[in-house]
Amino acid sequence: MEKQGSKMDTPNILVVDDTPANLTLLVGMLKEQGYRARPVPSGTLALQAAAAEPPDLILLDISMPEMDGFEVCAKLKEDPRLREIPVIFLTARTEVEDKVRSFEVGGVDYVTKPFQFAEVNARVRTHLELRRQKRELQDSYEKLTELQVLRDSLVHMLVHDLRSPLSALVGFLGFLKEAEAKFDPDQREDIEESLKAAKRIILMVNGVLDVNKLEAGKMTTHPADCDAQALGREVVASLESLTEGRTLAFSPEGEVRGWMDRGLIYRVLQNLIANALKFTPKAGRVELHIASTGDGTRFEVRDNGPGVPAEYQDRIFEKFGQVEGGGRSRMFSTGLGLTFCKMAVEAHGGKIGVASEGGKGSTFWFVLPQKTKATINS
Repeated sequence: MEKQGSKMDTPNILVVDDTPANLTLLVGMLKEQGYRARPVPSGTLALQAAAAEPPDLILLDISMPEMDGFEVCAKLKEDPRLREIPVIFLTARTEVEDKVRSFEVGGVDYVTKPFQFAEVNARVRTHLELRRQKRELQDSYEKLTELQVLRDSLVHMLVHDLRSPLSALVGFLGFLKEAEAKFDPDQREDIEESLKAAKRIILMVNGVLDVNKLEAGKMTTHPADCDAQALGREVVASLESLTEGRTLAFSPEGEVRGWMDRGLIYRVLQNLIANALKFTPKAGRVELHIASTGDGTRFEVRDNGPGVPAEYQDRIFEKFGQVEGGGRSRMFSTGLGLTFCKMAVEAHGGKIGVASEGGKGSTFWFVLPQKTKATINS
């Protein structure tokens, strides 16, 4: 191994053994390989040395007085600052039980004495490289997390500022629609299409803000006894203008009552039905079904669209998940609508999923328990 350019770049190895001859031999050989080796003659001193200056790797003898290697390793793993340091045990013990215990207390490798330094060096080199890769992976993860937080903050800021002008736009378009007799057919159609588009955007905006609140733990649920069938009728009525030739059906059968935050589940159903309408072909059919089951209150949104391939059925509930489907030959983003649905249902202690076959439509379903204390604290 080439010697490193600075002390900070040189791998720092703590060598722990109560036999002076072993310490001298190992430290000398490690230094010849370009490592910075630190000899320690006892377990107690090893813990102090590691705490004062955490090493990159520890070579640890098992058989030592006062505190053996197993106890030293276990104590290292209790310290958040030291638990990720790889520990290689060096010992004359060859029993299987000792080897098993070495791994149980957190060791990463085991070399028996008398050892060949070529073997020790190979294992040291391997675990230092694994340690380096793990650190790089952790650094990359932290950077990605920071970027995601930054992105989410920016999106939240922009979307929050969009909600007010969008609401005003919907209001103005509503006024125009009420006065549609003054316009010719083409103008009335343009107003209708603009109103539909604005309503879709508001759904998207609310989804972004809601996901942000749910993730931050700032949305409180207020579950109560609810007439689920009446809720379904309201949601279907609110989306009639988005059907565009598709059939949106809901045929309540009997009374179904559930325990839920009515406003939140209203939005979940809106998202699921709007999503089904989006991917169902013209003249297609979307159905809402609500029923009481042994598990609670079950909601199903069925469509006869192109379906969701099996490999994407989990991914569609992820934020901005990239999937292929909807009769398209390219990848598209799932956005945040289904993510909101999943988080809102789980906030009730419920479950959500999809049953689908390619080309045979989809059934998005969720089940809410009859009564739950699950809430998101404000």
